[in-house]
Amino acid sequence: MAFPSGEQETLQRKHCCLIHEFYRAASKSPDKIAIIHASPSNPSANEVRIDRELINGGNPPVYKGDRCFTFANLLASVECLSFRICSVLDGADDRYLIKPQTSGDNSNGKHPQSVQMSEASLDFIRGVCQHTDLENMYVPKIVALFMPPSVEYVVSVLSVLKCGEAFLPVDPAWPRDRILSVLDSLDAALVVTCGSSLVKSGSELVDQLDWLLECCSCPIMRFSMEASIEPHKSQSSLAWPCENERKRLFCYLIYTSGSTGKPKGVCGTEEGLLNRFLWMQELYPMQGEELLLFKTSISFIDHLQEFLIAALTACTLVIPPFTELKQNVFSIIDFLQAYSINRLTAVPSLMRMILPAMQSQHDIRISSSLKLLVLSGEVLPLSLWNVLSNLLPKTSILNLYGSTEVSGDCLYFDCKGLPSILEMEKLTSVPIGLPISKCSTVLIGETGNSNVGEICVRGVCVSTGYLFENAIIPLNNAKLHQNSICKCSMVECGGQIYFRTGDFAHLLSSGDLVFLGRKDRTIKVNGQRIALEELEDTLRGLNDVVDASVISQKDQGDNEFIVAFISLKEKVKSAEIVKTSIRNSMINKFPSVMVPSRYVFLESLPMSASGKVDYAQLTDSIFSTSHVKDEIGDIGASNLMQIIKKAICDALMVEDVSDDDDFFMIGGNSITAAHVSHNLGIDMRLLYTFSTPAKLVISLLEKNVLNNTKFGVNDIPESTIEPDKVNRFSFPESETPDPLGSKLQGHLSLMPHERNDDQADQSKRLKVDLNKYYVLEPIDLFCGYPWNSAPMRDSFSFSRCNKVMHEGGQVVNGTWQAQLVEVSRTRTGYMQELWKVNMEACVDASPLVVFNDSDIYLFVGSHSYKFLCINAKSGFIQWETKLQGRVEGSAAIVADFSQVVVGCYDGNIYFLELLNGNICWTFHTSGEVKCQPIVHAHRGLIWCGSHDHNLYALDYRNKCCVYTLPCGGSIFGSPAIDETHGALYAASTSGRVTAISIKEMPFCTLWLHELEVPVFGSLSVSSPHGYVICCLVDGHVVALDSSGCIVWKYSGKLVVQYLLELAYLLRFLLKC
Repeated sequence: MAFPSGEQETLQRKHCCLIHEFYRAASKSPDKIAIIHASPSNPSANEVRIDRELINGGNPPVYKGDRCFTFANLLASVECLSFRICSVLDGADDRYLIKPQTSGDNSNGKHPQSVQMSEASLDFIRGVCQHTDLENMYVPKIVALFMPPSVEYVVSVLSVLKCGEAFLPVDPAWPRDRILSVLDSLDAALVVTCGSSLVKSGSELVDQLDWLLECCSCPIMRFSMEASIEPHKSQSSLAWPCENERKRLFCYLIYTSGSTGKPKGVCGTEEGLLNRFLWMQELYPMQGEELLLFKTSISFIDHLQEFLIAALTACTLVIPPFTELKQNVFSIIDFLQAYSINRLTAVPSLMRMILPAMQSQHDIRISSSLKLLVLSGEVLPLSLWNVLSNLLPKTSILNLYGSTEVSGDCLYFDCKGLPSILEMEKLTSVPIGLPISKCSTVLIGETGNSNVGEICVRGVCVSTGYLFENAIIPLNNAKLHQNSICKCSMVECGGQIYFRTGDFAHLLSSGDLVFLGRKDRTIKVNGQRIALEELEDTLRGLNDVVDASVISQKDQGDNEFIVAFISLKEKVKSAEIVKTSIRNSMINKFPSVMVPSRYVFLESLPMSASGKVDYAQLTDSIFSTSHVKDEIGDIGASNLMQIIKKAICDALMVEDVSDDDDFFMIGGNSITAAHVSHNLGIDMRLLYTFSTPAKLVISLLEKNVLNNTKFGVNDIPESTIEPDKVNRFSFPESETPDPLGSKLQGHLSLMPHERNDDQADQSKRLKVDLNKYYVLEPIDLFCGYPWNSAPMRDSFSFSRCNKVMHEGGQVVNGTWQAQLVEVSRTRTGYMQELWKVNMEACVDASPLVVFNDSDIYLFVGSHSYKFLCINAKSGFIQWETKLQGRVEGSAAIVADFSQVVVGCYDGNIYFLELLNGNICWTFHTSGEVKCQPIVHAHRGLIWCGSHDHNLYALDYRNKCCVYTLPCGGSIFGSPAIDETHGALYAASTSGRVTAISIKEMPFCTLWLHELEVPVFGSLSVSSPHGYVICCLVDGHVVALDSSGCIVWKYSGKLVVQYLLELAYLLRFLLKC
């Protein structure tokens, strides 16, 4: 739409500057509440609780202890403070002004030294910022604002803007050295601090302020809302900045470390802030009735739009106590609920952190009130968007891309359009979208790849440059064409100047950009390009992971390796429980070169003041953790060498070996390799890779090996395996090699050889010490089913009566199970104790074994009231739940593998979350429950009997009982389901067998058969005839057909092979 020249001029003047926008909005609603300083909610750690006393239930709501300020208060305070700042900068005195102790009178109204600008800086400003009339521009004085987010901070920013100068946010939470360094290096003309309201808000920064008064070389002026409404001189002498003939070069300065880790003072422009506001207001307008939350640190660029949007549209801004936010991040949820916040800006890390609390509350207030969620500052993983969109179906989610250098944001993507894009594109993160108004982007593409390149930005959003040591330094830039893709790698191939962000993106067919990674976070290992953000996204999507960050490091040989830092979910007692699972998941998803070499577990990832992950601190932590002395190091290389030589001599029955003797060249084979590995307590594949004693010593002492959870095939560099040894180390068809090799066949009996006591003790210590660094893969003498063989491509459970159930509920019976483990009955062998868990009391029931890809878990309870999830590979306790009675029955798992079900002696049937053991639901019967539940996947039901003589059908999705069947006696054994005939069979201690039709609701009884002898065992259905097999207490075994007639009956001395296959599989894993 074209406007007449006069109307166009009026429109431009309408949005001339930020301060005019504020005055226009505030003057229309002077009595409206502009800012609420929220009172502390004081929830305990990791809890979210609303215990506020509401004193005004209108819009906005006001609670007891809140401090409210109207727009009239803000207008009066801006008038007062702007006049005071201008007066002090012009050399006048102020009764709240404190002059530096080390300076004379001339320090009052200190002016910054002249700022130098090179020709390159001038060219950049003319080009990318499109400021052509530089002669009519001036460098403003810098006013530092030393205060936390508060009403005083908002007033101070607006006052500095009205003065025509530039503000510098200084976070009081910064270290003191950083504060002094910033103030000195940027030559601030004045420091404004807040007075009484800071103390009243409960902040603990008063000591910091007193320290600043003693050490700062700049004049300091106190400001409080109470003093700002006092009578003051007329402001008629203050001109509006937009009416000044000379324009300021920048209006704010934000000291940022940037993604490179080097601190820089970014000179942001008012045009950039105003354009960002107007763009947002056009696409997502505020009507003046919304409530916003000011929760972002003032050192992060996003905080500016958080409060400016509210001030410029006459909306109410809620400021929570920042001390409380730092102590308990979950308190954000309290403020979102209590004040019905309509718009929230956050980094994805924060949302990921508070997500469990939001999910657990199921509070519809946030979902109904939160209209717009703005996410920026980090990559938005697709998995996080998926959870948020389901949790907040009525909320628009906006993904923004930008940096401090581009006024915060320059690209945007509305997630409403994501489903259509996902139909055509395979993505792992949400796109960053298209440029905002008055901004343009170009990709510097790599040769031959026209859709991938570095993001370059041009327009009013781009800052003037970096201010450092009284000089403005241009941003990294390039002269390019105006095309959306610049296909050449030249940085001067056109006439348009663009800011080079250092970030890479991919251009989709829709025209949207997808963030690929930072230039300095994209590494190459073995010639393969790796975006560390991709690894982070995958790690964050794993079940046990709350957050993850990945960095790259170089070893002494200048080889690149990857380190993953992981924060685990609550209820996980040990990092060792999940380390193997995480590593195997990464191995399954990425080439070996992309799998992290080290995994470091932290309670939480370190964050910078802007709320982003502090990668510099993570890098420093590597050196502190890598130099921790380990037990094997205490043995010493010399003693370790002797232990290894002794093990080799014992296996080969030779008197001596040298340091450089190749194990396989002097007579070693797969059997003797297994012997050596067993005696040393190491993975046998280490010996195939490091085949001389000298190499093996180095590998065991090398920190990269020790810090790995286990030594998998992907850890073995291909160059270290000699061709002639690959033949000995045969690989099955699976992706993971057989740790014993295909030549290990037939009978094998390992007996420890004699040794002197000292050497024996040292060898034992070596095994124990190594177990601290490895989850050791046991030597499988049966050659059929090592725990750490090729990962399963399916999830299934293995339970009593050889019953196998796949995820989804498909139950497999018959010969398929016999193929799981084929063991000759005439073959001799031995059983090896791998680990032991103390159950503290009797264990009466067999464990439930669950295979999930490469993970194996045991679920078992005891008379101690405890029910445990145990990692079957390592013996570590995944979680432990204390029930209200003894556990005397085996557990079951629901069809979608989300919950474990177990009966208890207290009469309850417990439904527990698979991941953490939390109780989802409890159904109470009138008697003890010793029966193992069974799953009816088709109906989404759990069937379980009780000593109250009833069989129950429980709908675990809707948490209700849908059917109850009296069975004439207590039910010990599990019922059996015949899916072919649509029937369920149950037996009781009275000897009654009942058949139920489960084809459709309501269920009905088909027949009853009185055996007149108690039935304690579980029923089973044989195939293909569908006979019901019942074991009676008098020793008889009876088969009933589908009509309830006895087909056959046997008696005598029966040898009951109670779960023989399961016994071989577990191999003495469980021991009371």
